[in-house]
Amino acid sequence: MQMCRLLSLLSAFTVLSSFLAIVDGCDIDESVCGAQAPGDVVIGIMLPSHGKVKAVHERITPENFDCSDFDLSSFVRSLAVMHEIEVINAAGILPGVRLGYLMCDTCSYPSRALQNVEHMLAINGSLDVKCNYSDFRPRVKVIIGARYSEVSISVARLLNVYMVPLLSSSSSSPALSDKLRFPVVIRTVPSDIHQTEALAKMMAYYQWNWVGVVYGDDDYGKAAFQSFLGDAEANDVCVAYQEVLPHYLDHSNSEERIKQAVQTIRSSNAQIVLLILKSELVKVLFKEMIKTNTSRVWISSDAWSRSSSIAQMDDINKVGDILGFTFVSSKSESFDNYLKNLTVTPGGYNHFIEKYKNLRFNCSSECFSSNPPSYCTDILRFKSHNACNFNDPQAQNDDYLVKSTDTSESYLHRVAVWAVANALRKLLKCNDSTCSGEINFPPWKLLRELKKVQFEFNNQKFFFDEHGDFVNGYDLIRWEKDGRRRRIQKIGIYHILDRKIELDVKETTWLLTDNTSTPQSRCSKSCSPGWVKKILNMSCCYNCTECVEGTYSDDKDLPNCKRCPKGTWSLKGWTKCKPRSEFFLRWSDPHPITIIAAAAFGFLLLMFTCIVFLVYRNSLPMKKAEVRLSCVMKAGLAVSFASVILFVGKPNVHLCRARQVMYAMGFTLCVSCILVKAYRTFLVFLPFGQITNRRLHRLYKPPVIVIVLTALQGIICLFWLIFDSPDIDDKPPSPQSMTKMIQCSEGKTYIGFGIMLSYIALLALVGFLLAFKGRKVPQEFSETGYIIFSMLMYLFVWVCFIPVYITSTEESTTVQPSAILVSSYGVIFCHFLPKCYEALWGSKTDTLESILRRWRVISSPSPETDKDTPTMNTVSENTSRVSVSSNSTVLRSSETLSVISPTDSEMAIIPMSKEKIHPYPLFTNHVTKLRNRHRSLSL
Repeated sequence: MQMCRLLSLLSAFTVLSSFLAIVDGCDIDESVCGAQAPGDVVIGIMLPSHGKVKAVHERITPENFDCSDFDLSSFVRSLAVMHEIEVINAAGILPGVRLGYLMCDTCSYPSRALQNVEHMLAINGSLDVKCNYSDFRPRVKVIIGARYSEVSISVARLLNVYMVPLLSSSSSSPALSDKLRFPVVIRTVPSDIHQTEALAKMMAYYQWNWVGVVYGDDDYGKAAFQSFLGDAEANDVCVAYQEVLPHYLDHSNSEERIKQAVQTIRSSNAQIVLLILKSELVKVLFKEMIKTNTSRVWISSDAWSRSSSIAQMDDINKVGDILGFTFVSSKSESFDNYLKNLTVTPGGYNHFIEKYKNLRFNCSSECFSSNPPSYCTDILRFKSHNACNFNDPQAQNDDYLVKSTDTSESYLHRVAVWAVANALRKLLKCNDSTCSGEINFPPWKLLRELKKVQFEFNNQKFFFDEHGDFVNGYDLIRWEKDGRRRRIQKIGIYHILDRKIELDVKETTWLLTDNTSTPQSRCSKSCSPGWVKKILNMSCCYNCTECVEGTYSDDKDLPNCKRCPKGTWSLKGWTKCKPRSEFFLRWSDPHPITIIAAAAFGFLLLMFTCIVFLVYRNSLPMKKAEVRLSCVMKAGLAVSFASVILFVGKPNVHLCRARQVMYAMGFTLCVSCILVKAYRTFLVFLPFGQITNRRLHRLYKPPVIVIVLTALQGIICLFWLIFDSPDIDDKPPSPQSMTKMIQCSEGKTYIGFGIMLSYIALLALVGFLLAFKGRKVPQEFSETGYIIFSMLMYLFVWVCFIPVYITSTEESTTVQPSAILVSSYGVIFCHFLPKCYEALWGSKTDTLESILRRWRVISSPSPETDKDTPTMNTVSENTSRVSVSSNSTVLRSSETLSVISPTDSEMAIIPMSKEKIHPYPLFTNHVTKLRNRHRSLSL
């Protein structure tokens, strides 16, 4: 009931307005709608042939609207609809049914458009008030228009009452896709939600993330701006500033607002400006930019992306580069010919064509004077004085419309007519010869068929989606320089379904940079791969930080570093992850080859010395060196050299255990033998009390000492293997390293490893101290110098080994075998090679007599000796040959030196523990006695 009352009031107001117009003598058809062609089914055309209504801000009475600024581009679009209607009629698409049209000028103003709707839907000059309009049958069945979204939104609200379809080919506001609010609206263009997404993706493609936006305060501008904000954020594009302009030029403060927007554009460092404005506002804005000599990269919305009036502006090249998206377009040769031979449809009238021809071909001298009247404004826009023709202007034609406008932009208006024709063909049940359906049908039936229609036009398939929109994509265009003007060039396509930009022109010359390099517009410099953004106050303003170890970034301006997949790693600032390389001593690497060669050479030296020792076993140097004890030492060193080879190759738990045990047992055996040698010298030549000497002599059992000392090392290794066994090191690699160390861990606590090394070091230290005590004993009687040097070398090497092993994780695998080699070679060079030299090339005259003579000279504190005192020298002088029996001894101090030959195969210096010990030294300044114990020296 409430709805009926409202409709009654609306209808009464409409009837009253029509009545008043008639009373005033106004012809509605002539004043409201300027073009008409009769037909069985009439299509309404509601497009602006004028750009604005004069003095709209001063309007206070409901008088008729006075339009100005003839809009040539929109006029051509309306002509395209008329032409396509004539083409369909001529083609017989609807047999027996003729399409007519009623063209009304909206003057780009919503209120004027509502007036047009009232006239189009009026029956007998009025609108009847009804509660149910299901059977409402106006003469206009469908309206094609309007051009601007704001006008379409206003008109659609009224058409919702009557369910008359509104088919737009340029209104792209996202609001019109809402079928709850605008069920009658269908469009042959995509919604701006796709256009703003395309704009944001284009900015991201050119790496522009710092842009300014200027939009109008109408429904179209506000909706498009809100849609762009969401798409910009999704593509990491930030809005540096936003300026709102009055959508109508006659607004009281429009000039002030435009100048304010110009100042904001100039002061901002954003080089990219998106203009969501009508072409009239863009033109005024560009005039201000030209005055201030300011150039930018301008991104156009579909509202002005093909504006010929802007492209023809003076000094348009000074504003900079212009890019944008426009609806799909295509030229028609038939339509171009129609424009060149423009005539009114027979049986109808077209005041717009008449006005255009008057403006184009009718000349008035006063319009070319210094102060032309106001009505000359439109005339001067389309002609020069040279183009004047004083014949009948309605009979004149030329190709001005084809050359001065882009006729391809009316393509979707022609598609809209074909959509209506195909829907009518289905509704009217047409075949190739006739249409049997009812011609005077309610408009809602046509709306139902339009939403379901599918047809082909110019080899393209068209249909409406669930929102009543086409999704046929956009053309990416660029305004190229064409002399002092601009021409539109298509450089790519945006596919709505794929959401991708496809460029046809890869490189172009930019006016802003004057070369092919793309202008930059960023709040912060781009972060290169390997770095990521650290946001400051907004997503486009940031600092660049380097990715840490284990993370990477493989593209520019990523917000976060990516984690490396399992099994891979990266270092600081890397752009990708790689598997860590395994490190161990490979057989083919230089260092392991050197180690193996050194170990092999050590084996050869041992074999060589062993052969020499066996061949010359009866020589004096070999007898002093204890051949059997030396062979045991060589066996231990051979095991040590063998352990070095186990350090090469990829380790496993068995190799880790074997190499440490082999080294421990082998070198312990060698050092035990050296300790026995040092102990022997210590017992023979150093003074002790009689009781102590006897006890120490009892401990001298070389086989037992060697076996016990080596067995203790075996026990240490056994407990080490049981409680803290060596294993593969599972410690994670260093974050700063791309190398994974495959190496042995000498136990979790390293206690067993430390005790093992400490035990060998203890034996070496004891041997060193014993030898150091007997350092004054001549080398002919002992090997104290060799023992001291070899043990000192061993201790020095392993003292250096400990800190290097602890601090150098990556080199620890090579440190220990190197230390083993150095200490082993120290024993060879100190103990075996000198003896070999003596045996092979030593003096043959070194007898025991000469050795003892030299020892007397070294050990005597005074060069003078008691001539009455019997000395070794005295003995030797009376002797022509010295034969040493197996039990003969030479006494010095409290020790007893016995040079025995128990086996005839070797000479040994051993302590005599069972004889009576004399407290007197063998050589002193007061007394030097040589006494026989069991057997005398045979002279």
